[in-house]
Amino acid sequence: MKQIDIDKIDGLPGIRLDDNDSFSFHCHSGLSCFNRCCRNLNLFLYPYDVLRLKQRLGISSDQFLDNFVDVVMRPSNHFPEVLLKMSENSEKTCPLLTSSGCSVYPDRPDTCRSFPVEQGFIYNAHRKTAEIIRFFKPPNFCMGQHELHSWTPETWISDQEAKTHTQMTVKWAEIKTLFQTDPWGSEGPAGSRAKMVFMATYNIDRFRDFILQSSFLDRYKVEPKTRKKIKTDDVALLKMGFSWVKLILWGIKTKSIKPRSNRPI
Repeated sequence: MKQIDIDKIDGLPGIRLDDNDSFSFHCHSGLSCFNRCCRNLNLFLYPYDVLRLKQRLGISSDQFLDNFVDVVMRPSNHFPEVLLKMSENSEKTCPLLTSSGCSVYPDRPDTCRSFPVEQGFIYNAHRKTAEIIRFFKPPNFCMGQHELHSWTPETWISDQEAKTHTQMTVKWAEIKTLFQTDPWGSEGPAGSRAKMVFMATYNIDRFRDFILQSSFLDRYKVEPKTRKKIKTDDVALLKMGFSWVKLILWGIKTKSIKPRSNRPI
């Protein structure tokens, strides 16, 4: 999900979808293009995507990051992008694709879940919130766009069970927008703080170990309900990780976590 300049919306490809707009789409195995869209992708993975996929595969965050992703630092960015690593075959297929379709379908990433709708956001700097905007943008080869099933953005999100994914992606989009300015100073994006922020957002298992086995809970006051949940609940831990990142990099305070008055951030 990328930030979109409000002045350039009208020039973007695809059909913009407002809440009450409709589009036609239905994907099924009877289409000649079935699974064709699962090849040679620049498929961005957001933190909640990684959380769901590593749970689905029954592996640790470390194992998932080592085996399934490419971490890319683009020259103009101050935080890396995480992309799903395509298979090393002639078609560069998704590594999670089988002959019968997606092997992780109930836990597929947000981008796959919303397809053929592409999502972006406009950031409200005053409110520090991200507003989702959507475009109907199937590739030319997609036959599903000619099917007669009709949807609105809301009914499509419901059908694809995408509500939680979208909510978590918006939370991440708000943080990514803050990275438009360099928060690292002289240590740069390869320094210790940057590594800790990546851990808190993409390596949830290691972040839990860090919290429970270091002086973290002596340095930060965590809301009791949250403190109990983070021991076993990956989603609660990720949300707290987002709050912690906002706090240590930009001083944005939340109810879930606060620095103890006698200890520095």
